Amino acid sequence: MNTQKSNSLTQLALQKFKKNFWGVLSFWFVIFCFFLAVFAYAVAPDDTQNANQMHLAIHSKNPGFSVNMLSFPVEESSQNVFSSFFFGNQISSAEIPISSYTFTQDTLYVKPYTGAGIEGLTKTYTLAKDFEGVGSWEEVEKEFLQQKTFYLGTDKYGRDMLSRMLIGIRISLSIGFVAVFISLVIGISLGAIAGYYGGKVDQAIMWLINVTWSIPTLLLVIAITLALGKGFWQVFIAVGLTMWVEVARVVRGQVMGVKKLAYVTAAKALGFSNFRIIQKHIIPNIIAPVIVISAANFAAAILVESGLSFLGIGAQPPTPSWGGMIKDHYSYIILGKPYLAIIPGLAIMSLVMAFMLIGNALRDALDVRT
Repeated sequence: MNTQKSNSLTQLALQKFKKNFWGVLSFWFVIFCFFLAVFAYAVAPDDTQNANQMHLAIHSKNPGFSVNMLSFPVEESSQNVFSSFFFGNQISSAEIPISSYTFTQDTLYVKPYTGAGIEGLTKTYTLAKDFEGVGSWEEVEKEFLQQKTFYLGTDKYGRDMLSRMLIGIRISLSIGFVAVFISLVIGISLGAIAGYYGGKVDQAIMWLINVTWSIPTLLLVIAITLALGKGFWQVFIAVGLTMWVEVARVVRGQVMGVKKLAYVTAAKALGFSNFRIIQKHIIPNIIAPVIVISAANFAAAILVESGLSFLGIGAQPPTPSWGGMIKDHYSYIILGKPYLAIIPGLAIMSLVMAFMLIGNALRDALDVRT
């Protein structure tokens, strides 16, 4: 009977969630971003590690910019398929943007790209010296000369913005998952202990919560980051260690109400241990508000990471981060190329808004009063 009732309540909540248009749309948007993060290097035009292929001659170009690219093969590295798929390829060719090219029987003449309407100095390349192992200029034209289109333009170093945006999704989603996981583990544990045992245990944990709560989040994250060092995982841990207080306060309040109910009293009468009562009987019945606050924390973690990257203590270059991309290009807003900062800003806004809308939809769906 209890199982059927539980399944029925879950189905009702799911049906209510499905009726929320913005919640469902946001959910599928987050799923889409998740798949983009997993397959980032497979779909990114620049599949080198961190999309760090630089072309200074074509820096800060508008979205949709196209140019011919001459590639020179270099020594191949021994990199397995798994590493290439998840971490990108090592740079295997030197690329030169060119405005035009011609070739004779034994020489290739190219004019490097130096700007629209500006002719660069002609450079010459020979088949035997510069393209070893290639039999004809037709093969060179087919394999090493191609037109590249930068759909979101290029950044100030001439790197493909679209590729760096796609790979940057990994940072935002990773910081959300890791930070929320850490906050749930610490927050649920301390909140459940404080609410269940009460007394001096509750006072001690509440003192810790209030002290942590009184410190500004960004200031605390900066302090923890400086203590642990700059880096990828240090930021994840620092953000997670600052978000557990909200979870702990919610869990504590819920446990204080639930522990007085009849089924908890019955569990105590049957001789169940306190750990089992908390784990098996109390936490499953207070999980709804925790899910809602986790969605909000996910959005907050993305914002905090972006702020840290903007300040220069988040993900370190050349790792692409949306906050770091805004930091690199915010001055371009007044230099006539605002899209360099607006594009990552819109990406942050859309992902944060998606998680907030999901949280609102879950709150409405799990509201027992309706």
